[in-house]
Amino acid sequence: MSAQRGNGEDRVGDSGPRGGGLTTGEVARRLGVAPTTVRTWDRRYGLGPDAHTGGRHRRWTAADMAKLERMCALTATGLPPAEAARLARSEEPPTARSRPAAGPGRAPTRDRSRAGSGLQLGVVRQECRGIARAALRLDAAALDDLLLAAIAEHGLVGAWTEVIVPTLQAVGRKWETSGERYVEVEHFLSWHVSGALRRATPHTVADRPGAITVLACVPGENHTLPLEVLSAALTERGVPVRMFGGALPVESLVAAVRRTGPAAVGLWAQSRATASRPLAQHVAAMEWGVRGARRRPVVLTLGPGWAGQAVAGLARPSGLAEAVAALESSAR
Repeated sequence: MSAQRGNGEDRVGDSGPRGGGLTTGEVARRLGVAPTTVRTWDRRYGLGPDAHTGGRHRRWTAADMAKLERMCALTATGLPPAEAARLARSEEPPTARSRPAAGPGRAPTRDRSRAGSGLQLGVVRQECRGIARAALRLDAAALDDLLLAAIAEHGLVGAWTEVIVPTLQAVGRKWETSGERYVEVEHFLSWHVSGALRRATPHTVADRPGAITVLACVPGENHTLPLEVLSAALTERGVPVRMFGGALPVESLVAAVRRTGPAAVGLWAQSRATASRPLAQHVAAMEWGVRGARRRPVVLTLGPGWAGQAVAGLARPSGLAEAVAALESSAR
């Protein structure tokens, strides 16, 4: 499914999914808040839908969403909810008096596109903004709901590529430019992404002779999340996987390959310092089986660490979808 882009947000209007805008639950998912929060803002501060449709269900238009997004952004700067709601309703710019004072080392708040948080996301799907807000609030329940909803809506590969990765990158940029701040947000978001992948993945696939895929990080590499989503996507497609996670020692990797006799091996390296051409070549040269019918694995070098370190004869997929296709094909 392709995103509606242009101003960086999905379009919401009177011709919404059901012909009358968004439901309260849909609004909450896009904002990254609980539905009870949306209802409280409506009841307490008058930030409800301007128009009502027939029946008991309320529908929110693009104008209604704009007010709620402004409410999220203003409260994230430190404004009290009542003052933020007044400004969101009136569309007045925050005054110097209503903004939090700029303390030592803190720049005055600027009016610019934020995820309600200071995270610069750019042109992304609307779900990214909700996930970013939930992560920055360390709201576990909302974050789980939003991640699982994104996976259900876009599939594992689409959700990872278009929703999860842009949000992780924004958090990483914030951490790098904030002097060791927001590390807890990155860890929190990564942990919940990992949990969502496990919950969204069907049960382990039964082995098929000669069809197993081995996935492991090279020695010294501990960034397992990309391999986790690859493992989940392969499992979803019926490919039996052996996932060994981070920093697998050389001798253990070799033992795992010999014991499983895999059709393919995916080696992940996040940095060039950990990517090892000799290791990849050694795994690709391994053989097993009876004399006259010996086999070797297809080896894929995965991750940015292999950039500029191409291994002759070994594939280096450019992204998740390409890696899934290559490994699924090797397992047939």
